[in-house]
Order: sequence, then C-alpha cells, then structure tokens
Amino acid sequence: MELRHSVRLDRDKCVGCTNCIKRCPTEAIRVRDGKARIAEPRCLDCGECIRICPHHAKSATMDGYDVLSRYDYRIALASPSLYAQFGPPATRAMILAALRATGFDDVREVAAGAESVTSATLAELLDPDRATALPLISSACPVVVRLVQMRFPGLIPNLVPFDSPMEATATVARREAAAATGHDPSRIGVFFISPCPAKRTAARQPYGRERTDVDAVIAIADAYPRILACLEKMDPVALHEFEARTLAGRDGIRWGNIGGESLALGTERFLAVDGIHSVIEILEEIENERLRDVVFVEANSCIGGCIGGVLVVANRFTARTRLKRSIESAAVSPPAHDVAREAARLLRWTLPLAPNPALQLDADLELALAKYERLERIAKELPGLDCGACGAPDCRALAEDIVNGEATEQDCIVRLREQLRGTLETTAPEGGVD
Repeated sequence: MELRHSVRLDRDKCVGCTNCIKRCPTEAIRVRDGKARIAEPRCLDCGECIRICPHHAKSATMDGYDVLSRYDYRIALASPSLYAQFGPPATRAMILAALRATGFDDVREVAAGAESVTSATLAELLDPDRATALPLISSACPVVVRLVQMRFPGLIPNLVPFDSPMEATATVARREAAAATGHDPSRIGVFFISPCPAKRTAARQPYGRERTDVDAVIAIADAYPRILACLEKMDPVALHEFEARTLAGRDGIRWGNIGGESLALGTERFLAVDGIHSVIEILEEIENERLRDVVFVEANSCIGGCIGGVLVVANRFTARTRLKRSIESAAVSPPAHDVAREAARLLRWTLPLAPNPALQLDADLELALAKYERLERIAKELPGLDCGACGAPDCRALAEDIVNGEATEQDCIVRLREQLRGTLETTAPEGGVD
C-alpha cells in the first residue's frame, strides 16, 4: 500500500538534536548521520514531532486554497475547533459566513456529522451483541485508529465502526449539493478545515471505506487570516442567511473539546483521555482487561482534543473558553433511538480494518521469534541509559535496529567509549594511561 503522510521533514533545517526521537509514540524517527529520518510505515501523522522540534524541521504538508479552482462548486467543512479560534464579538454564524466568503460556495458544519455519529454510537452501545467487545473506543481521531492498527491490533473490534464526523458531513454535503445545484458530484469539491495533519492523511488514505468524500484538507492556521479579514468586513446579507439556518446542536459542537463526544452519549460510564502517550497507557489497560467499569473510551491524540491540534492558532486554554460560548449558545437536541439506528446503518464502515505490521520484527513468525531473542540479549548488554546519543530513542530501540541490520553496537557511544578505554588500558605502557 502506498503511504501518503502529511508530516514532512526538512533535512536542511534538521540539526540532529534528537528531541523528536524521544517524543514519537511509535519510535518512527531515528537520527542517522546527523539528520533525522522518519520511517513512514510507523508514522501516525500525530504531529508530536512538529510540536517538539525547536528548529522547525518538521512540518505539515497540507492543501492550499489554490485547489479550489479545480472544482465548479466548493463546499467548506467547518469543524467545532474552528469556532474556538475566534473570540467575541464573532459568533458561530459570523464565522461560517466569513469562511464562505474566503472562496467557497457553501459551508457545512462538521458538528452536524458529529451528531449523526453520536446517534450511531448510541445504537451500537445499546446493541446486546456489543457486550463481548467493550469498551467501545472512539474512531473519530485518525491517529488513534492507526495506533490501534499498529500497536493494539487485538482492539480493532473495539473501535466504533463508523465514519468520522468529517467523512459523514462530507458525504451528505456532496449528495445534497449535487441534488440542489445539478452539478456532477465529481465537480463538487469538499474541503475540510483541519486542526491537524492526520485528517489530511485520513482523506488521502481512508480507513473503513474505499474512498473518501473529502477532496482536500486545509489547515486552520492557513484559513484563519482569511476568515479574520472577512469578519472585519462582514456582509450583513450573508450573515443573516447563516443566522436563519438551523445550525448544529450542542452535542455536535462539544466534540471539539476532550470529553465532548462522551457527554453527548448521555452515559456516565465513559473515560476521556487526551495526549497520545496517555492514550497508549489507556489502550494498554484495555488490552490487559483492566478497564471493565466503562463502556466507552473517548481517545484524542492531541491534548485538549481537537482544539489542541498542531495546526490551530489559539492555545487550547483560550480555545476551550471560546468553544464554551458556542456550546452554551447552541440548541439541545437529544437523538431519538430510531434516528440512532438509521445513522448506524448509514455510517457503518464498509471495509474491515486490517492490522498494520510495521512494528513486527519479521513477517515470518519463526524468524521474528529468533530476532526477538537476540533483541532481548542485546538490550541487556547495552548500558540502559536511554541517552539517545546513538540516534535511537532508547537502548531497546537501538537493539531492535541492530537486529534489523539498521545499526551496530558501535553506534552506542557509551559502549564505544568503554571499548576504547579498554583498548587503551591494554596497550598503555607501564604506569597506566594519563
């Protein structure tokens, strides 16, 4: 399968400082010959390396506004995290109207798709057949889905088997626009305004479905100055149009913040976890069957949820306050059970999720076991300082690289120094080494 990632490394800016190798949740980065390298099969596009790199050598490759010209009719998808970027006096209707004015023919709220996914998830929780695969794990964050495929393949049955709010909204938007305008669906462009690079990867390489309805993904940081400029010269007629629309309800907007998806389900037996490393800890708990008292786990790669994405403008504390205003002003519309069942039918994945074997030592089980035994032996012989000077995040990762033929024991600076000292001591003249 072709890997199409959205996190990119600028080798010219990289100084080989090893900050990124310590932060990557799947140990996808190594420093070799003074430069970082990203192992694409392991990359989740979580953006942790973008956050941590002090030299800005990591960046997100996103779509630009130039892609709009390829389509006859253009629809923007506004995520709840977008509302959190703007403070008073900007209202949700004003932000939507301003976004449309940046070059789109229409704007749809992803919060509406989130409400549909909430309804479908509610039906799934009420399904008695689900009792054997609990807790349900939210599949809205593409980083979490790919993490499960890679590190926790046994938990794939626990994932919520529905399209993300982005995909759900895009599908409805394209279908309704084609019916209303008469445009060929292929000439309708659907563009998600995203807080993170993982959404672009999900649109380029979808999971659970054969194709995506999202044609391009534009960073919130790129759209922000354009929206801000349009807010300053707001068209009253356009504003009135959005004020007259029936906008998404409170449950959908809550999704922008950690815990919002869980609260929308109306159950107290949930756990909301944010930050990719904390997510890993919780998934380990589920894998080891130590989390039996919850039925739903909302997992977000970014701290704070989508408002904490690497491509947003406002810091997550300010964003949380701003999003709260949008939540409080939104209508409350709890889903009916019949609506939930219909949403579950329409949004269910059509393709099964397969495990990602990127972390396996070898496709051949016998060879993998032999490599594992050698890895354990080498790891015990290494100093265990986890200093990162070898270019791997820790000694165990270096042992894995040695087993895979990507490094040697001489790459360990501590071991090399000890060997050099031993050589000098054995060859030094009587009287010792100064």
